[in-house]
Amino acid sequence: MQSLHPSLFIEINNLNYIFLVGTNDENNNFKINYKLVVPLQGIEKNIIFDLEKACNCLKDNIYNIEQNLNLTFKEVILILENFNPLFVNLSGFKNLNGSQILRENITYILNILKSSLIEEEKNKTVLHMFNSKFTLDKKKIDNLPIGLFGDFYSHELSFTLINSNDLKNLNNIFDKCNLKIKKILLKSFVKGAYLSNNNLDTETFFQVEINPNTSKIFYFENNSLKFEQNFNFGFDIIIKDISKITSLKKDTVNNILCNTQFDDDILDTSLVEKELFKNEIYRKIKKKLIYEIAKARVEEVVSIMLLNNINFNYFKKTSKVMFFEFNSKLKIDCIKNLYTTAFSQKNSLEIKFQEIFSIENTLETANKLSNFGWKKEAIPVAESKKSLIVRFFDAIFG
Repeated sequence: MQSLHPSLFIEINNLNYIFLVGTNDENNNFKINYKLVVPLQGIEKNIIFDLEKACNCLKDNIYNIEQNLNLTFKEVILILENFNPLFVNLSGFKNLNGSQILRENITYILNILKSSLIEEEKNKTVLHMFNSKFTLDKKKIDNLPIGLFGDFYSHELSFTLINSNDLKNLNNIFDKCNLKIKKILLKSFVKGAYLSNNNLDTETFFQVEINPNTSKIFYFENNSLKFEQNFNFGFDIIIKDISKITSLKKDTVNNILCNTQFDDDILDTSLVEKELFKNEIYRKIKKKLIYEIAKARVEEVVSIMLLNNINFNYFKKTSKVMFFEFNSKLKIDCIKNLYTTAFSQKNSLEIKFQEIFSIENTLETANKLSNFGWKKEAIPVAESKKSLIVRFFDAIFG
C-alpha cells in the first residue's frame, strides 16, 4: 500500500515548469490535487544558464503550493523533456556450453556493459537502463531467463544518458529548494510507457509529435526506449510559408486553414471566401495555391524527419506502428491530414492518431513509474559490503 502523503512532480519542458501534486489512496487510485504551469526562468533551449533565476522561480512556486495545500515536501520527481539525451544500445554475451544461466552470469554481463559505457562517456550520467532483449541459443526470450539451460546467451541493454553537469546543476537547484530528487524520468519514456499500457500487444512502435514550433520522434522496442530525436521546427513553419508567399497575415492563414476543405481535387478556379479574411483587405487567392504550398512544405519537413534520419531508417525494419500526435489548439485538419499522408507515403507503417498527451496522462504514468517501476527498466541496487559481486540489477520490474 502506498503512502497517502501527496507527491510533488515537476516537468521541465521547452516552455514551462509544470508543477503537479498527486496522491495514491488506500486502493492505489491516483488523484491529482494541484497543477500549475509557469513560464521557464533560468533555463532556455534545455540549457541551465541562470542558476539563481531558476532556483528563485522554483522555490517561490513550491512555497506557494505548500502554503495552499498546507504541506511540506521533502522530495520531488522530475520529468525532463529533451535535455539533449544520448541513447546507447550495447550487447553482452555468455558461452554456457549446456550449463544453466545464473544470476551471476547476468550480473557479470551488466557489470561489463555499464563499466565500458561509463568509461567511454565520462561526461554523461545514466538516466535509464532497459533490458531490451534476451536471446538464448538464437531464440528471443520474453523474460529474464535465470535458471534456463543453453549454449549461448545474449543480453541487450538500452541506455539513456544525460550530461553530468546538467544533473549536478539540477541537484544544486533543488538542494537550494530543500528538496531531494527522488527520480528523474525522460518525458519520452513516460509517453512510451503510457502508449504501451493503453495499446494491447503494442510493445514496439514509433511516436511522432508535431507541435507549433518543435517536432519529435522517438522509438520504443520491446517496451524499451531506444532513441529520441528533436527538431527545432513545427507546423508553424508551414503557416509562415503560406503567409510569406501569399502576403496574407498569419491570422488570416489560420482562419483559412481552419475553415476550408482542402484536397488534391481542388479546382484551379476555386477562390478563398471573402469572409475568411481577418483584419485585412480581401484579395483573390486560389485555394489550390495555399494547398500546394502547405503540401510541398509538409513533404519537405517529413523527409527531414524520416528519410534523412539514420535512426529511423535502421529501426523501421522492426516496427509496424507509428503513433501520431498533432498538438494544435486550432482545428487545422488540412495540415494534420497532409502530415498523415506524408508519413504514410514515406514508410509502410500503420499510422495511428493519438490524442494530445495531457498533463493528467503525464502525472498518472509518471506516478506509476516512480512507485512501481517499469517492466523492462533495470534498477541498480546497492550491494552489502560483504558481497563479492556488485549486483547492478537485482530488481527487474514486471
